[in-house]
This record gives sequence, structure tokens and C-alpha cells, in this order.
Amino acid sequence: MSIFKAVISAIASLLISFCVMLDIPCYPMGQGLDTDKFVQTFSDDFEGELNRNVWSGHYQYGSTTEARKGSYWNQYLAETQNGNLVIPVTYLEDGMGGKGAGWYTAGIDTDEDAPDCFSQKFGYFECRCILPKGADIWSAFWLMNDGVYEEDGNGRDGTEIDIFESDGYERFFKNNVSSNLHFDGYNEAHQSHGATRFLIKNNPYEEFNTYGLEWNEKEYVFYINGVETFRTSFGGVSQNPEYLILSVEMRGENGIPSQRENAPGEEAQFVVDYVKVYQYKDLV
Repeated sequence: MSIFKAVISAIASLLISFCVMLDIPCYPMGQGLDTDKFVQTFSDDFEGELNRNVWSGHYQYGSTTEARKGSYWNQYLAETQNGNLVIPVTYLEDGMGGKGAGWYTAGIDTDEDAPDCFSQKFGYFECRCILPKGADIWSAFWLMNDGVYEEDGNGRDGTEIDIFESDGYERFFKNNVSSNLHFDGYNEAHQSHGATRFLIKNNPYEEFNTYGLEWNEKEYVFYINGVETFRTSFGGVSQNPEYLILSVEMRGENGIPSQRENAPGEEAQFVVDYVKVYQYKDLV
């Protein structure tokens, strides 16, 4: 049976490599997630009010509003509704937090700015959500630490791990997400690696799906709905704890979207059912 699994895995890897070369999205074809080796260490089902002792603004402090590419971020736009976290993408004619008219949304994280902050090294990280739909809109579930900014030629001190990014709504195959890695800062030394895009059978803009990462000292393994999409150890795997981020932004610069006029139009919502984190049992 192990030989059979190895053959199937090899075939799937070849097919994925072919899709990467042609830039064609493909369905997950890897092995299923083995949950028996984990124990839960963090969970937020977003019942009741958003726990702002756990979640603070990602690069927003207090009630400040900050430009984020083609939109603006204000953490207080993120709130719970009917047992879900909802991050809207909305046009505000009168602006917010001292900024003018434009598109507003939010990014939140569990960094040390929150009193009950959370970070973890290694384990399994999962988010169940419905993606926001519309031109320019880019939602993500990702991990981060300050070591990402160290320009030392590898990602072992810290890697931005994008468990999923939904930035392909305008593509012909719009039901897709990608996963990516970034390290050595964001200037000239910056290095990155991304997988091909993966298609999702259940419409990700209308239905809940899960997006996960298994991270150990040797590699990253990405999943959609419990099925492996790809694995990599590019740049050297991060060996330091990282915090969680949920965010939505728009393509563009200085608060002006790139593919739509900076004016009222189609609004959207990023709806998150839960975020859960597990640790390997032998590391607890």
C-alpha cells in the first residue's frame, strides 16, 4: 500500500509541475491530512463579539486607518456576525479615521500587540471561510514574524507563509487560490516562491472551504479541504514561532485600486467560520 501511495504521489507531483509550467490551475491531488498526530492549541469560532484581546490590527494601531495598497485598513471594520468573523470590502464616501473617500477593509492578527497574543512554531494551521468576490480583491490567511525582515539569504529565521491567497477572481478559472512564501525582507534582497493555483470544487465565493498548512522543521505542506496541494522546503524552513493573520486588501497603490475606478461599486465580504491551530503531540 505504501508503494501505491508513493506512485500516486509521484504522478500527482508530475501533473502539478506540468500545471506550473503552463500556469494552469489544477485540483488538489495529494494525500489526505493525518490528524491523529496533532492536538489542538488554539481555536476561535468567532461566537459573540470579536475578542480584541486576541486579535489586533495588522499594522494598524488603535483606531487608526492606514493605506494598504489599493484600499484602506481599519481593524474595527472586522467584526463578528452570526457566529462568523466578517471583514467587509466597502466604499466609504466620507472616509474613515482621517482618510478620504475610498475602499475600506481590514487586516487583523494575533501578534504581541494583543494582550492574549498567540504564535506557534510547527504544527497544523487551518481556516474555514468564504472568499470575497470582485475585481481587485485579495483575501488571505497567513503567518508572519519579525524574522522575515532579516536579509540573511534564507528563511529559517522567519518566512511569510501565505497559507492561501485569493487574488484570482478576474482570471478565466476564478475558483482558485494560491500559496506563497516570502523572506529576506521586501526590498532588493527579497526572495519568494509560489505554488501553481489550485481549483476548488465547491464555489469558494459562495461556500465554506478549509485551507491548511502543516509545518514541521523540514518542510511546509499545504492543503485544501484536507487534501494536499503541494509541499516545499524552499529557502530553508522557518524555525521560529509565527503569528496568525486574516486580511483583505485591494490591488493598487495609495488607496486607489488598479482595475476599478475609486468609486462606489460591487462590495464584498470575507466570512471566516473558524481558525484552528494544532501542535504535534510529541512537541506539546
